[in-house]
Amino acid sequence: MDRIITETIIGAAIEVHRHWGPGLLERIYEESLIHELKCRGVELATQVPLHLTYKDLHLRHDFRMDLIVQNKVIVEIKSVSELDPIHEAQLLTYLKLSGLRIGLLINFNSLKLKDGIKRLVL
Repeated sequence: MDRIITETIIGAAIEVHRHWGPGLLERIYEESLIHELKCRGVELATQVPLHLTYKDLHLRHDFRMDLIVQNKVIVEIKSVSELDPIHEAQLLTYLKLSGLRIGLLINFNSLKLKDGIKRLVL
């Protein structure tokens, strides 16, 4: 089931990338991917806050995860010249803090989108 969800997300991302190509702002890809997933009937939440607590202190600043799909997969969207290890570390941190197991890191600023996708599993 999880494999089907990630394949659906990747298929939608490829469709968005075919339409726009590389070189635009992250927000353009994010809005387009949200629309594409909704057109495919996929349940998702956007800009999901991840509330943080340090010991007994509830921090005022939260992280925001780009997308959570089907309450199972975190999708982190980038539009950078290349993915750095810090991008993967960020997604791994989101996975650990959220309790979810699967994440997709998608860099739309790639000539071939398949080269800009990383699937991470805890």
